[in-house]
Amino acid sequence: MSVGIAFVGGPAIGCLVSTTAGPGRGASGGFVDRAIMTVVDIFITVPFLLLVLVGIAAFGSDIPVLVVLVGLARWESYARVVRGQVLQVREMPYIEASRALGASTAWIAFRHVLPNIASPLIVLLTLNFPSILLLESSLSFLGIGVQPPTASLGRMVGDGRDHLVFAWWVAVAPAMVIVMITFIVQMLGDWLRDVLDVRVDD
Repeated sequence: MSVGIAFVGGPAIGCLVSTTAGPGRGASGGFVDRAIMTVVDIFITVPFLLLVLVGIAAFGSDIPVLVVLVGLARWESYARVVRGQVLQVREMPYIEASRALGASTAWIAFRHVLPNIASPLIVLLTLNFPSILLLESSLSFLGIGVQPPTASLGRMVGDGRDHLVFAWWVAVAPAMVIVMITFIVQMLGDWLRDVLDVRVDD
């Protein structure tokens, strides 16, 4: 369940929202762009762990609540990267050519801008995945994350800490699973970057 929450929460909320709103927002600019970036700056100043604890205290530790809370982790980094990439791509000659041919902002955003920002976004996603997975595992380790009987890697590590002297593998095994999963995701991210980067020549 730890991996499922990390995969669904991070991409579905943080990455997907930034990708959907970012290309059109950055391509057009204006008041909406400034307002959203102001929200991003405010969100950065607030300790995220405090928001998670308040959210759990207010809404409980059900899996949908944890998915939303974990999904909010690092969303501001996605928003910043998407905006920066969009501001860079929108000045390219082919964007000007598309505007001259009468293409709409939505067409330019999702036909030309989005494919060019996919690569750095995937790299950022794979870099943030370990911290998101560790966040969920830490909450479960402390007993405020996924509740029994649902399995969680963090809770497995927490349950095994009392047996480190005589049965150390009870805690080490799920910890090694966390390490291996993060390593595999990093390798997968490198491969996807090479495949999806339209700026890399074969």
